[in-house]
Amino acid sequence: MKDGAGQDMAQRMETDPGHSPTAKLQKQGKKLSDALRISAYVFSTGLLMFTALVNASSWLMQNITLGNFWQTAWLEFYDYMEGDEWTIFLIGAALVPALAFWGFNGILLVADITGKPTFITRYRIQLGKNDPVDRKKLWKAIYTALGNQFFVSFPMLVAMFYIMQWWENTFSKELPTFQWFLVELSIFTVIEEILFYYTHRLVHHPVLYKHIHKKHHEWTAPIGVVSIYAHPIEHIVSNTLPVMTGPMIMGSHIVSVSAWFSIALVTTSISHCGYHLPLLPSPEFHDFHHLKFNQCYGVLGVLDFLHGTDKMFRQSKAFERHKVLLSLTPLSESIPEPPKKEE
Repeated sequence: MKDGAGQDMAQRMETDPGHSPTAKLQKQGKKLSDALRISAYVFSTGLLMFTALVNASSWLMQNITLGNFWQTAWLEFYDYMEGDEWTIFLIGAALVPALAFWGFNGILLVADITGKPTFITRYRIQLGKNDPVDRKKLWKAIYTALGNQFFVSFPMLVAMFYIMQWWENTFSKELPTFQWFLVELSIFTVIEEILFYYTHRLVHHPVLYKHIHKKHHEWTAPIGVVSIYAHPIEHIVSNTLPVMTGPMIMGSHIVSVSAWFSIALVTTSISHCGYHLPLLPSPEFHDFHHLKFNQCYGVLGVLDFLHGTDKMFRQSKAFERHKVLLSLTPLSESIPEPPKKEE
């Protein structure tokens, strides 16, 4: 009887359209079609929103708030410099980014040395560290950072100048549109993420780490100026080339280069500053790298996710705090570290 019942069931499944192989394929095809339709809807909606945002921002920048201000200012500056491309490049690619770096870090150094204002120091990530900072260690970091800027970055900028001249666009009298600058900024960021992630992992190889990268990791609780406290080889390969490569590939305008270099130096200072300040990008990701050494190698975290080099970070309280702080309550208070187990 069991055999007869099984045969009847098999016959019903064969004759039932819902159980036939064709029906199963149709169901799978429908699921795939639905998934593709939803994906296309989400992607197209996101693309439309992004395009609208870019266009609105561009229109606002160029027609309401600033008009032709930047174009006029650039032409006046260009004429004042009498079209001297080397001087213009030196100011845009070296002086302006350096002022952005030291201006931002100057504020942080006051907090690091004096412990004031408390509006900054209360947002310290690693509580009890650099409070106050070791001054002997700090001066060593400052001297090294200045040495890297003058004796490593500057010669690289000389080579970059001739590459940018070859493009014949870097010193154009017409500024790029705001939309194009945003496109360039996106490309620069992706290139930096790729180059920095893999060169950073490279210098973590035991052979290279001992002789090169260990210097940077003397600071397990970093401060802003430590962002360029590194061995000269590391400063070339991991700090400078990932930032310079994008503009050299794109043949970007000097104004775009100046803005990108300044943004890159300020953001890496934020990543190293040791303070999770309101409204600024979260430094938790790279601070965790200095704390644990073998996690969070990248800038954006995309390649860390793909390579699984952020697993420990994602299981930590630091990951919960890895967001833009939109209140005045320090995240170290609202999302504190669990109490240490007594040995």
